[in-house]
Formats: sequence, structure tokens, C-alpha cells
Amino acid sequence: MVENRPWLTFFSHCVLIISILFICFPLYLAMVASTQTSAEVLQAPMSLIPGSHLVDNYWAALTGQQSYGISLPVSRMLWVTLVITVIITFGKIAISLLSAFAIVYFRFPFRKTCFWLIFITLMLPVEVRIIPTYDVVVNLHMINSYAGFTIPLIASATATFLFRQFFITVPDELMEASRMDGSGALTFFKDVLVPLSIPSIAALFVIQFIYGWNQYLWPLLMATDESMFPLSIGLRQMIGNGDVPVDWNLVMASVVLMLIPPITVILVMQRWLVDGLIDTEK
Repeated sequence: MVENRPWLTFFSHCVLIISILFICFPLYLAMVASTQTSAEVLQAPMSLIPGSHLVDNYWAALTGQQSYGISLPVSRMLWVTLVITVIITFGKIAISLLSAFAIVYFRFPFRKTCFWLIFITLMLPVEVRIIPTYDVVVNLHMINSYAGFTIPLIASATATFLFRQFFITVPDELMEASRMDGSGALTFFKDVLVPLSIPSIAALFVIQFIYGWNQYLWPLLMATDESMFPLSIGLRQMIGNGDVPVDWNLVMASVVLMLIPPITVILVMQRWLVDGLIDTEK
């Protein structure tokens, strides 16, 4: 039982407020910088009051109108990043649902061995197997393609494990009732398991969306054409290597634009995310 002490409540609220300020201040600084001119951003100290160039800066960022460095339209990079993220997210969920369904409801030789082999792949992330994976993708001529961006990242042992744990808790009576109604395995999967798994699917959707949106290392190898740069790579190219000045106001506008989709997904699906994580723990 949590004790109801006023001083403890006051202290916990102070800690939360300070933590929020530490987290939000850099975001506020980026938003302010995205509304100022390049010269105003470079002033020391930079003004913390929003400027009057919000529309101009965001339009220049979206269309790739930079004064220095590489001109990369954020609109194109947003589209590439969104396509990659959606393919990875839905691909991971679909493959994990089917693999967990097969492991739990089908009886075949070495069923548990197959599950543990899938689970062991948690110790083999992309960073560990990046050289042989890159070699395979190059030999298949998938550089600068959405297939090259997504297929090596589309399997998920974590999602398979979570769906397996949930399917184990589903009463066997539902499967028996489905059989008595004449339903096949895929009908039971589609009409019973998938609707019951909606909270878990929603939670994994948020997690996998953030995972796909923040990918950097693998797209860095896959993208050699500017038209296929995702935002994580494009922002790095916009900053350059220090040889030329940087339009920091446009870079900050690009950063803010990059933050909008994942924040929107989290805010919209917050309730399903919490419900899914709670149901998974049960």
C-alpha cells in the first residue's frame, strides 16, 4: 500500500516536473530555432522567443531550398521513411502472428526447437549479422529499393514471443467450439485469434513503428541514391562534414517534421498501447 504523505507527493511531483523540463527543453529549442533565420540561430546566446520565419523555413525544408550544403527535400525523405516504416511494422506483425499461431496450435516435429531457434535470434540483431546480410542484399541487387530496406528487418523474435505467450492463454474451448462449427485453422485464426489480439497488435504496432522510423545503420548502407534517403540519413547529410556552413534553422525544421509522425502515433494509440502491454503481462 502506498503511503499518502503530502511531502512525498510534493517531492514526486517536483521530480516529474523537473524531468519533463529536461526532456521538453531541447524540443522547444528545436522548435524555436526552426522559426528563426540562420543568422539568428547562430547568435550566442540564441533567442528563446519564436521568430517570424516559421512558414518560410518549413516550406524551404519540405522543398529542399537550402542556402548551403546538400539540398534534400524533406517531403521526399518523409515519404521514403513512412513507406519503409509501414512495411516493416505490418510485416513484423503479420509474420509474428502466423509463426506464433503455428507454434502454439500445430503439432509437428521439433516444434519447441523451432521456437527456441526463433527466440535465440534475439541475440543476433542487424548490427551483428550486418556484413553477411549486406552481401546477400547486394547479390540480389536490392540496393536503393524498399525490399532491401525492409526484408532483412521484417522478422521479429520479440513479437513472435509475445504473441505466443498470448495465444497460450486463450482457452482451448474456443478452438474446440470453432471446430464444432466446421471452421478450419485459418478461419479460427482470422475470426477468433486476431480479434482477441487487437490490444497486443496495437501495442506492437507502436513499438515497431518507432523501431522502423528510427532506423539509421541499415538505411545508411542501403541508400546510395539521394532520392532513397530516409530522414535519418538525410538529416546527417544536411549537417555535412563541417566544410560548408549549415542552415541550422532548416535542419531544426526538418527535425520537428521528423518528430511529428511518431508522436502522432503514440498519442493516438496510447490507450491501446497500455492495454496491450497489460494484457501481454497477464
